[in-house]
Amino acid sequence: MTCIHVAGADGAMALRAPPKVTAAKPMSKADVRAFIEALAWQNPAPETELLYGDPFSLLVAVVLSAQTTDAAVNKVTPGLFAAAPTPAAMAALGAEGIGRHIRTIGLWQGKARNVAALSAILVDQHGGQVPGDRTALEALPGVGRKTANVVLNVVFGQSTMAVDTHIFRLGNRTGPAPGATPRAVEDKLVARIPADLLRHAHHWLILHGRYVCRARRPECWRCAAAKWCRYRDKTPAPASGSA
Repeated sequence: MTCIHVAGADGAMALRAPPKVTAAKPMSKADVRAFIEALAWQNPAPETELLYGDPFSLLVAVVLSAQTTDAAVNKVTPGLFAAAPTPAAMAALGAEGIGRHIRTIGLWQGKARNVAALSAILVDQHGGQVPGDRTALEALPGVGRKTANVVLNVVFGQSTMAVDTHIFRLGNRTGPAPGATPRAVEDKLVARIPADLLRHAHHWLILHGRYVCRARRPECWRCAAAKWCRYRDKTPAPASGSA
């Protein structure tokens, strides 16, 4: 069984099995295009829901968002960024000072140490700038492939696909890219989504998974892409007057 490494509250790494998702029959490439275009029609200019003002604050926000909702991160980052708006200021604030701002989010101790360490590396090795190179990004503490993909996409305009739990679920449930691991789903989405749609596809998919194609009860009756979706047990619309 493939496992996902997860940082514990003390910074140690634990093993967790990937979420179980029943894979649907794969869509054709033509249907993948139609599926993504339907999502794009609903939201032509998608954006991350994380609050940020520059590449550094986005990087920190994405690191803090691991296993934590964007809404929870957005509650703590305004105070953190006011206290430390630059990598140099964040490194000077240190893990203890960072921790005082973020202790309401999950795994905050390890995240505070990672943010302090990555900030120091940005100052010492990158002139205080966020690098636009995958290898350099993934060498930073707390930055894995998914975080690097978000930064490369949003900041540097690259057509990357950051696969989180929502996109992993959609890739399998709806059929555009069934795969046993997040990397398998990522590779299939990159290969199958047309190049002209790939840049924004990450946001179209994650927002669709967050608000429509939910984990426990997908709201299929209001899905703009239901016509092409391979999910067999589509949820019917609730009865009139029900919650």
